[in-house]
Amino acid sequence: MKSPHYFIVKPVKGRRYDNIKNIGGIDFYTSVSQEDHTASNRFAEVVSCPLNYTGEIQSGDILLVHHNVFKIYYDMKGREKSGRSFFKDDLFFIDYDQFYMYYHNSKWQTHSKYCFIKPVPVRESIIMKPVEEEPLVGIIKYTNSKLTELGVKENDEVVFEPECEYPFYINGEKLYRMFWNNITMVL
Repeated sequence: MKSPHYFIVKPVKGRRYDNIKNIGGIDFYTSVSQEDHTASNRFAEVVSCPLNYTGEIQSGDILLVHHNVFKIYYDMKGREKSGRSFFKDDLFFIDYDQFYMYYHNSKWQTHSKYCFIKPVPVRESIIMKPVEEEPLVGIIKYTNSKLTELGVKENDEVVFEPECEYPFYINGEKLYRMFWNNITMVL
């Protein structure tokens, strides 16, 4: 089965929500709300690619998707509904703008205009900063072709615009997803 325009995917681990943490052999629910976007599963396994798709992504690859792809919501009358990406059973349609990275050939690669920045710890200063991360500074973890054209490479320390940080946890590491043009300077 193939779609003319969309990737057909299923949630990794077969769950729409990633809200269970195993601690000492016991499963704990970290959130019981279906409306909590931070608990939604953001990893999708590709079942099939669109017809006439010629990119690198193949069946079995993993996509890092928007938090609303698998979410369940309630309509105005309180009825439980699936989002617009839902197809049937455990299958969902993913548009090109609904995913940010893909895992192909044992490597994460960014998609389109997105890049991922690793926040840096607060630096020592005479000014006290009541935060855990240095504001607006990070290290390029996953770049894209546009940044590469501009000479920005992975592991470069960069400055980015305020309010563009969108956190993801990839391989247990906190990264900020942002657009390539949110990067303002290489340090």
